[in-house]
Amino acid sequence: MSVATMNIMAERCYIGLGANLTEPVAQLKRAVAALALLPATQLRQVSQFYSSKPMGPQDQPDYVNAVAAIDTVLTPQQLLAALQKIEQQQGRERKAERWGPRTLYFDILLYGQLQLNTPQLTLPHYGMKVREFVLYPLAELSPALQLPDGTTLTNLLSQVPLNGLQPLPLEAHSALCDRAQADS
Repeated sequence: MSVATMNIMAERCYIGLGANLTEPVAQLKRAVAALALLPATQLRQVSQFYSSKPMGPQDQPDYVNAVAAIDTVLTPQQLLAALQKIEQQQGRERKAERWGPRTLYFDILLYGQLQLNTPQLTLPHYGMKVREFVLYPLAELSPALQLPDGTTLTNLLSQVPLNGLQPLPLEAHSALCDRAQADS
């Protein structure tokens, strides 16, 4: 059942995606395709893919990052579980090392205007305000976005430099963007 045919109000969510192992562009393409198949969810948009320097240890490959916009009636906890299942299916191994290399990760950046702080999930995402690989792709999808605390995306962008963030060639993601637009 599509979100459009449900009587429940869907929430607009923004999901950060990243990978730096096992063909990262292909990993993100598969991840976007999996997002489009989530139950009670509709993929709306996908940003360009970007190359970014790793946040953690620098002795790992650069990341490929993007942001996707979805509308969903899944609860935040259901969405988190679904995203973690996709990560696992694409070879993600959870390790104690923070910010290490990964085949795929998803971060729920925003779930509507919800503010939540549990041991499993913090919304908005705790680090999104300072991460260029989140803010610049997010600005592609919603340049006038205002966070639940009133902070504007425009204000955040003025404070966070690009730090070497580079868009990848359009062919890396254009088919995905066209598909999301056609489905909306």
